[in-house]
Amino acid sequence: MSWTTLKVLRERNAGLYLGGVIVSGFGDSAMSLAAGIWVKTLTGSNSLAALVGFCIWLPTFAGPAIGTVADRVRRRPLLVATNLVLAAVMLAPLAVRSQGDVGLLFAVLTLVGMGMVLTDAAETALVAAAVPVELRGDFNGLVRTAIESTKLLAPLAGAGLFTAFGGPTVALLDAVSFVLAAAAFRLLRVQEAAPEPHVRRAWTAETGEGARYLWQHPVLRSLVVTGGVAMVASSVSSTATYAMLDTGLHRSPAFAGVLIPVQGLGSVVAGLAAGALMRRMPERAFSATGLTLFAIGVLARATPWLPVVLGGSLAIGLGLPCPLIAALTAVQRETPSQLVGRVAATANTLMYAPTGLALLVGTAMVAGLDYRVQILVAGTLGLVVAAMLVMTGRATRCAAPADGARSMPEAGEADAA
Repeated sequence: MSWTTLKVLRERNAGLYLGGVIVSGFGDSAMSLAAGIWVKTLTGSNSLAALVGFCIWLPTFAGPAIGTVADRVRRRPLLVATNLVLAAVMLAPLAVRSQGDVGLLFAVLTLVGMGMVLTDAAETALVAAAVPVELRGDFNGLVRTAIESTKLLAPLAGAGLFTAFGGPTVALLDAVSFVLAAAAFRLLRVQEAAPEPHVRRAWTAETGEGARYLWQHPVLRSLVVTGGVAMVASSVSSTATYAMLDTGLHRSPAFAGVLIPVQGLGSVVAGLAAGALMRRMPERAFSATGLTLFAIGVLARATPWLPVVLGGSLAIGLGLPCPLIAALTAVQRETPSQLVGRVAATANTLMYAPTGLALLVGTAMVAGLDYRVQILVAGTLGLVVAAMLVMTGRATRCAAPADGARSMPEAGEADAA
């Protein structure tokens, strides 16, 4: 852990923000697993249980439109209010008692998914105002570390609570986590600029501004697309896990409980090291290096040797967060304050919305092909896109002198200057 990382942890706003992310993420992760078990217990249907994740994921497609809200009001009060509303919404599952009440649970999870899209956009915008620019790389890395840490512990807690006390207890835990997150955001000390006076325009026009800004910005476009490709490749390769354990390693499905913590450990390390690495290299190089490491880790899973597969899981964990952290940090730095909510929500949609479709593709591939095929496809896709990112970065730097203007510096280049 670097000195700058310790400095971030001592910074009041950063500490409160991380606390809000951890408690809210813990409750959400616990609830997402427990809800699937809950639906399966009530209905006996595997497909309905799988629909839980779909309900939470579906609102991501509306990210650009939902993110517009975060640019119309002050972000800190919005985060406080949204978390309190979600806490109230999570009390509804306390009434779920039978198979006929499952629809209520699906509606609640869809609303939670919408709230998560809105809070992600508002949080990204608030970080740009609350955290000094020189600390944002370290800060975003710590946020990623916090998210991955909760994913390791919260599902076990959710499953344990459900087994011991039932689904309503897990829902109550999630409600409490939203209240604690609202309290953490309420205590932030941040000077937010007043939102620009709202001019009456079509919602689609305002939403389009964020998407247009992102797509016309060469740095943001390339980094966000790279992050999206990384998530798609991860989804495609992850669906081969149980086939790999069965056919390649001759292990039981429960052995996935070993691979997942190894990957999570890599993600924690990557998050802690992200800030220091991004001060020493341009964001494109950081993103491409992470994607390359991820792709190598994926390809390692095509081998029948357990130590290589374990090493590949660690490499996946180390590499996958890098494109996501690079894209998020660039959005915060390169986007005007009045557009951050929309641009961040659009970036999240481009990076995370395709993962559900990729899971469907991966599921179809593993059903009809050898699992190594999709592993090779996912790994090769990662390597190709990483190489393209490096080449486009070089082309941009070479073209700038010919155009008589210098291209926009990235984080590492700006620090060197």
